[in-house]
Amino acid sequence: MNDSSPARPAVPVLDVWCELQCPDCRGALADLHALRARYGDRLELRLRHFPLEKHKHAFAAAQAAEEAAEQGEAWPYVEAVLGRVEELDRGGEPFLVEVARELGLDAEEFDTALIDGRHILIVDADQAEGKAIGVTGTPTYVIGGERLDGGKSQKGLRERVEEIADRLLAEREA
Repeated sequence: MNDSSPARPAVPVLDVWCELQCPDCRGALADLHALRARYGDRLELRLRHFPLEKHKHAFAAAQAAEEAAEQGEAWPYVEAVLGRVEELDRGGEPFLVEVARELGLDAEEFDTALIDGRHILIVDADQAEGKAIGVTGTPTYVIGGERLDGGKSQKGLRERVEEIADRLLAEREA
């Protein structure tokens, strides 16, 4: 093999517009696990925030997810919070800090981040971009320029994501 071969092309990106207080997003976790298992590092899953006004702790949860990302544990944190949506409903910000502690993250830093709002701009930017591309609910997926709304129904959604991902991967290899 020739060492001067071009760098491997970037992998397709699946933007996952999510809200951590959303039961439908919790329902999508199985699909996200299956996509990770199937594609591994050949597909980048990128968390995008779209907190809905009807969920009073969603904006704080999005900020907490950003703090988890800063500490290198975005998806484990997201999955832990989504798995306990009812507790987030009841517990609010103290629950978000407790989940960080349970995962061995710097819980004091989570608390500080929620107070000083250091991640607000990221959450606001995601939400604005989501609105601009037509996201109205969660989960919504964007891959290969196609928006797939999982908030109404997740039936067949993973298969559609796989179809698009397979096409994008084939195009990159051609």
